Amino acid sequence: MKRRYFLTGIGALVISIGLLGGTPAKASELDDLRASGAVGEAFDGYTRARADNVKDFVKSVNAKRRDIYQKRAKKEGVSAEQVGRVYAAQIIKDAPKGTYILAEDGTWSRK
Repeated sequence: MKRRYFLTGIGALVISIGLLGGTPAKASELDDLRASGAVGEAFDGYTRARADNVKDFVKSVNAKRRDIYQKRAKKEGVSAEQVGRVYAAQIIKDAPKGTYILAEDGTWSRK
């Protein structure tokens, strides 16, 4: 039952500013970078830098996401990796058209 609640309630949490970078400006920047192809989203709920000049930005976004995933995992009694994968599905769904998506097998595709 706890896991079911976790999976159904997670969609609303994914849209939180915290997952997108902490502020509305960073959320907008993330959308712009994803649309440009400089940043991609991955199967595990984390962003990936596809250009060298965005590596620090990606580290910042991923640190915030990791914190959210760990807190949620502790609350729900599941692993942070499980939380990240659930979030990934919603993040990818909500990502702008043109976002690069990294599959678990290492291949990139474009939304």
